[in-house]
Amino acid sequence: MTEINWQRFAEQIHSAANIVLTVHHRPDGDCIGSALAMQRILTQLGKNVLIISPHPVPPTLAFLDQQNIIRPLETLTDEDRRWFDSADTLLVLDTSSQQQLGNMAPLFKDSNAKKLVLDHHVVNVGNSLGAEMFVDENAEAAGALVVQAAEALGVPLTKEIAEPIFTALATDTGWFRFSSVKAETFRTAGKLLDAGVRPDVLYREIYEQESLGRLRLVGRTLSKTESLLDGRFLLTSILLEDFDAAGARSSDSEDIVNMLLSVKGTQMAALISELKDKTFKVSFRSRCKVDCSVLAKHFGGGGHREAAGASFSVPFAETKQAVIEAVTQRLAAD
Repeated sequence: MTEINWQRFAEQIHSAANIVLTVHHRPDGDCIGSALAMQRILTQLGKNVLIISPHPVPPTLAFLDQQNIIRPLETLTDEDRRWFDSADTLLVLDTSSQQQLGNMAPLFKDSNAKKLVLDHHVVNVGNSLGAEMFVDENAEAAGALVVQAAEALGVPLTKEIAEPIFTALATDTGWFRFSSVKAETFRTAGKLLDAGVRPDVLYREIYEQESLGRLRLVGRTLSKTESLLDGRFLLTSILLEDFDAAGARSSDSEDIVNMLLSVKGTQMAALISELKDKTFKVSFRSRCKVDCSVLAKHFGGGGHREAAGASFSVPFAETKQAVIEAVTQRLAAD
C-alpha cells in the first residue's frame, strides 16, 4: 500500500462522534506528536476524543502534553473505560501491528467500534489489526500523514497543531538526516514553520534536557558494544541492571542504537533492550542493502527498511544468538 484514499478517510472521520486514538507501546516522538496533533484536529471538527497509550509519555516529550491529554493505559479510571466502551471509532496511529499495541491489543480487539489505522510502516499482514488501513509506506513519518489528514479534513494548521507534528516529523527523520527525507519533507516542514513552529525551541526541549542517568546509560551501553563480522555489524544491549546502575529510565535508551552507526565501516547495528516484564526488544538499523523491516518481520516485528524492531520472549542468550545468526545470514547475502 503506497497511496491513501483521503476522501474515504475523511468520510470515516466525519461520520464519527466519539473517537479513541491509540499508539504503539514504548511511544516515540512520531506517535506522541501525531496523536496530540490529531486530537486537536478532530476537536476542531467537534469530535469527542480520548487518547490512550500503552505506556506513559516519555519525559523528554512531556513538554508536548502539559495538560496530560494522553492517558497511560495503567492509569485509566472507570470513567475512562466507560468512555472507551462507548466510542464509535478507534484510530491507531503509527503502527498497524497488533504486537506493537502491547497491552492495548486486547481492548482494541474486543471493541465493537469502527477500527482505522493511519500508518507509514510496512504492513505485516500476519500480525495486522484487522482494521481499515490508511497506510503510505513511502511516508517518512506518521506526522507527515497527519498534515495530509488535516488538509483532507479541511482543518488549517495552527501553531498548537503544528508543533507536535514538527516533533513527529523531525524525530522520525533523525532531525532530517535519514535517507527517508525527500524534497516534500522540507515542504511539509515549511508549512509547519509558517504556522509558527520554532525548530530551535523544539530541538532544545527534546535533545538538550538530558539527565545524568541518561548519560551514564549511554556510557554503559556503548562500553558493551561488540564488533562482529569484521566490524560490519555492531551489537550491544541494555539490561534492567544497567538502568538501575545508571539511575536511568526506560525512555533514556532512545536513539542509542543510532550511535553505533557512527563507527566507520559499520553496515548494521542492533540494540537488545530488556523490558520490565523480562522480555526483550531488539532495534535493528541498516545502512546497506539489508532491509530491517524484512529482518524484523521474521521475528514478528516490523518497521522500515533502515530501522525496525521486534520483541523476543526467550532468554537473553537465545535472543542474542538469534539476532547474530539472522544478521549474519543477511549480510552474507548482501
